[in-house]
Amino acid sequence: MNIIVRVKEILLTPKSAWSVIEAEETSTVALYTQYIMILAAIQAVAGFIGMSLIGFSTVGVSIKVPMMTGLTQMILGYVLVLMTVYIVAMIADALAPGFGGQKNSLMALKLVAYASTAAMVGGIFGLFPALGILTLVAALYSLYLLYLGVPTLMKVPQAKVLPYTAVLVISAVVVGVIAGTVLSAVRGDPTIGLGATTSEISIETPRGSATLDAAKIEEWSRRMEEAGKKLEKAQQSGNQAAMEKAIKEITSLQEGMPMEAPK
Repeated sequence: MNIIVRVKEILLTPKSAWSVIEAEETSTVALYTQYIMILAAIQAVAGFIGMSLIGFSTVGVSIKVPMMTGLTQMILGYVLVLMTVYIVAMIADALAPGFGGQKNSLMALKLVAYASTAAMVGGIFGLFPALGILTLVAALYSLYLLYLGVPTLMKVPQAKVLPYTAVLVISAVVVGVIAGTVLSAVRGDPTIGLGATTSEISIETPRGSATLDAAKIEEWSRRMEEAGKKLEKAQQSGNQAAMEKAIKEITSLQEGMPMEAPK
């Protein structure tokens, strides 16, 4: 896979690109090393240069983030992006059956990785903090790419693509907010390592420990899948009360996502 060609395809001709991506043989390791890790570095490095080397102005005052803090945020931000892509892919995989789609973890990772292309490439605007609005525009385009890729990769029926995408986006926002909280908490050198069990990943910052428990996330994904199936069954039967109950359950699960940010 030529990464430059793939970026052009997914950004300029996304509908045909998703069909190519679906048939393409790959692996989780290949997706990360040949695509995700490379593009995620754009945002991390550009943000560091923009905030710590170039700086930004506010009310006539020029501000630069201290070099060591900037480097720390760059490294931690990069790691969090890589983790976020994987977690959102797990959620996409868990939700798909509840909306009539297929459960396929590799396809889910493809979906999230390639849909994130616009947002990650748009990270280049981080070189100039004043152009932050363009980063937002790029992120919004990634949502459109996600919407286009759902029926092809996750086999969600067209009638349910929009609600599936909406629930997935809300879940991704929750993950993003937690990741942002971790990043904003950094004021010194963080450490990342295993927690009390081998399934835990702990990120230590001066404001506390942020913990991700893979086992709990897997259980959370299973419960999310079950809630999605209840919603689909209620939609098929036309039971409005059951639909509302299933939606409340999904919302509650989103709020109780097993990721602990520093306080």
